[in-house]
Amino acid sequence: MLTNTAIKNAKPKEKPYKLTDEKGLYLLINPTGSKLFRFNYRIQGKQKTMSIGGYPDVTLAKAREKRDEARKQIADGIDPMQEKKTDSNLFIDLAMLWFKAKQRIIEPMTHKKKLRRFELHVFPVIGQTPVKDVKSPDVFNVVRPLVEKHKIDSAHRIRAEISEIYAYAIAHGLTGYDPAQAVAKQIPAHKAKHRTALTEPKDVGQLMRAIYAYSGTFVVQQALRISPLLFQRPGEIRAMEWADIDFTAKEWRYLVTKTKIQHIVPLSDQAITILREIEPLTGAGRYVFPSSRNDGRPMSDNAVRTALRAMGYTNDDVTPHGFRTTASTLLNEQGWSPDAIERQLSHMPRDQVRAAYNRAQYLDERRRMMQAWADYLDGLKNGAEVIPIRKQV
Repeated sequence: MLTNTAIKNAKPKEKPYKLTDEKGLYLLINPTGSKLFRFNYRIQGKQKTMSIGGYPDVTLAKAREKRDEARKQIADGIDPMQEKKTDSNLFIDLAMLWFKAKQRIIEPMTHKKKLRRFELHVFPVIGQTPVKDVKSPDVFNVVRPLVEKHKIDSAHRIRAEISEIYAYAIAHGLTGYDPAQAVAKQIPAHKAKHRTALTEPKDVGQLMRAIYAYSGTFVVQQALRISPLLFQRPGEIRAMEWADIDFTAKEWRYLVTKTKIQHIVPLSDQAITILREIEPLTGAGRYVFPSSRNDGRPMSDNAVRTALRAMGYTNDDVTPHGFRTTASTLLNEQGWSPDAIERQLSHMPRDQVRAAYNRAQYLDERRRMMQAWADYLDGLKNGAEVIPIRKQV
């Protein structure tokens, strides 16, 4: 049987695990640290699991009391979950229905992050409250701790997601209003913090010299060196696959994760050299820049960021995503077509017809631009008096 001490001392692990009580009651400990009471039972030949509540809002004694009430209902032929839905429609049950509906239309990682936020911040506060009984002050109590910790973006996200859940509830006739709506203006406006980047040529030259002096692992070295040359999203570069590299055409063609659109990246001579250097080491595998753990995954999303930190650059100086801003700023200043730059940044419309047209648009100019950009970075790295690269006719 469970004890209060065992529950208090239970620590999260990499995967969810259970601490069993008796008569079907158990505590589920999630990787996020949330501790949720569940009750397994059978009725009409079907195995079911009922949510009882989260610890410490629901104590062990209260969880056992609710389990015993449910067992009495089962003995009378009543499904306690159906009875609970009829009587209360708890917020947590409604939220899980919404999460199930969203699972079909959003990326698995995004779905996991949203659910984790609710397990950490929402369910412990209003999870066990009937949908109709949740009021605006209750929703504000969810986001207040985040506001106090200056996590304004998270507060806005969670409030908006609670509002979406209530839109779902209203559409299904479970309630008539959205208590999260009034909370929106009570959260301070979020001041977007733009990703830091270097845009002065002398600073970029110093960064390039630091990159080529970096003494980390060879895979991270090469990923770090190719990032400013290609200026694609960091997640796309670390997940680059050999199957998408065409050395003959000097192109990298891949499906953009964010927009689900095929994108063409012309490869400069310098980029080709980097890929040829790493090919003997990783060419037999799937990824150009694989994880050092040899677990079949690409390298860590923090590998390049960590390398920049090791080189003495802080998040206030430059980030992996900042290579995109550096290229965009300098290329625009140097007279290259803004449309060609935007295409190279893979800022393309979601409309599939337009995207198919735009995929190869400005490709000839982009080939010239990418080679000129690589030559320009080489000049900065070598400390030369570099003449700004202009659009070549």
